[in-house]
Amino acid sequence: MNAAVSIRNLNFYYDTLRALNNISIDIPANRVTALIGPSGCGKSTFLRVLNRMNDLIDNTRVEGEVLFNGKNIYKDFDVMELRKKIGMVFQKPNPFPMSVYNNIAYGPKLHRKADVKELDGIVENSLKAAALWNEVKDRMGNNALGLSGGQQQRLCIARCLAVGPEVLLMDEPTSALDPISTAKIEDLVKDLKEKYTIIIVTHNMQQAGRISDYTAFFLNGEIIEHGVTEEIFHRPLDKRTEDYITGRFG
Repeated sequence: MNAAVSIRNLNFYYDTLRALNNISIDIPANRVTALIGPSGCGKSTFLRVLNRMNDLIDNTRVEGEVLFNGKNIYKDFDVMELRKKIGMVFQKPNPFPMSVYNNIAYGPKLHRKADVKELDGIVENSLKAAALWNEVKDRMGNNALGLSGGQQQRLCIARCLAVGPEVLLMDEPTSALDPISTAKIEDLVKDLKEKYTIIIVTHNMQQAGRISDYTAFFLNGEIIEHGVTEEIFHRPLDKRTEDYITGRFG
């Protein structure tokens, strides 16, 4: 298995509270890995560790290693460069209050000089990759806040893709969406793993079963079990995993 990200002996602290406890896991490249577990178990904290989003919170501390392309992300990476390579899609769509076009062009403009023709190509290709182009190609100058919730979330995915990431982090990306929009995002995730490594936090067991290749079950800041999704869901090795998946708690 080719690992896109390797985590070794990871501990994470909010001040004196240890939120993640001795986590070691390899995230396979070009696969979808689902992070499941009850609220407050550390899934989102873990996700934010992977692109140093937790750096924005005071009095936090990381121990252990997070290796991406063989480099320690906390020692060998500039944060801006890291977040370009490891993009993030949040629970609630958060488009910028500007045009559809400028939402997508913002990142490429920030990271490098690109002429208008190149930007046009990046914007179109990113929107096509996010399965949104046909819906917005005649509305490029419109404010992105006028899009539906599902369209806004796909716009945010396209905005990530525009800067050329290798890994996409998704923190419950469909929890605020209706079933039709959710299905579109799920189909999109399955398509995107051809080119990207995807790590998705979800509370929806059916969703994890539908779209992920691998699953990690978190409980009280630890990974209890991880492996191929079908094995985790149908032949879990730990009773706590079985109890969570079958709805006995959580």
